[in-house]
Amino acid sequence: MSIASILSAQTIDTLHAPKPVLPGLYADPNIVVFNNKFYIYPTTDGIPGWGASSFTCWSSDNLTDWKNEGVILDLPTDLTWAKVHAWAPTIAFKNNKYYYYYSADVNIGVAVADKPTGPFKDPLNHPLIAKGTRHGQMIDPMVFVDDDGSAYLYFGQGQCNVVKLNGDMISCDTSKIVSFKPEGYNEGPFMIKRKGIYYLMWSEYDTRDPRYSIAYATSTSPLGPFKKAEGIPVLKGKGVVKGAGHHSVVQVPGKDEWYIAYHRFKIPDGNGYNRETCISPMYFDAKGNILPVNVFEQLKLVKINRTK
Repeated sequence: MSIASILSAQTIDTLHAPKPVLPGLYADPNIVVFNNKFYIYPTTDGIPGWGASSFTCWSSDNLTDWKNEGVILDLPTDLTWAKVHAWAPTIAFKNNKYYYYYSADVNIGVAVADKPTGPFKDPLNHPLIAKGTRHGQMIDPMVFVDDDGSAYLYFGQGQCNVVKLNGDMISCDTSKIVSFKPEGYNEGPFMIKRKGIYYLMWSEYDTRDPRYSIAYATSTSPLGPFKKAEGIPVLKGKGVVKGAGHHSVVQVPGKDEWYIAYHRFKIPDGNGYNRETCISPMYFDAKGNILPVNVFEQLKLVKINRTK
């Protein structure tokens, strides 16, 4: 699909956006595939001051119908060091365990479970990355496991930080954090790898700003240096869609087929504290550039081919 065809499609109807995939108010969705099933790990929204205190998990067999798996981590019950501001989680599978990284009271924590639906337990009794470790806020973690099994943690509002996790997935050498700020970077880093190229994506502007949007840069290393892609953002609002950002990306197993999950202002009458979760197809051109996402494209059923 070409940029011209996507832009043309976006001009057809900007007043009737697809429905959100999750019912109610959820933001910062982290979408993954485990065992041929899709999962979304979001921030619970609709609370003044982003005051959520727990995390939920949602599962789907087809990317469109989602089941609430319930609370998987409750800060007041499960943590000793934070009670509020449960934001923007991410998750990875390694060592036959599920490792869940999250923001809590502007620190980054880690929890571990045997199943993707939890229950998750705090193995440290303290943050993995404490507030004040670097400039900006210590929020918005994203974990990326490379083809060689190495795991990297990206995080930060105000600047982007990345550090290689130790093999146990619950520790790292904070003296080896690499910090940088791509042009336009605000928060919500996310990393994917396709055909040997690393794509670092992030949110620009503020989540309360209708201009909230997604840009990206590329590198041949997960640690950079990164070159920002030129041109229009990968994801931005239009028409009734406002504040589209803080995303994640999932690849359908065995296929060069990609989808982007993100939040937007609730339609109607939403704002930066009342956001809803959406999913759109995401395409690449022949040169490997990410094409602008059509936020009005209807999401179709996506089935994962199950192998014995």
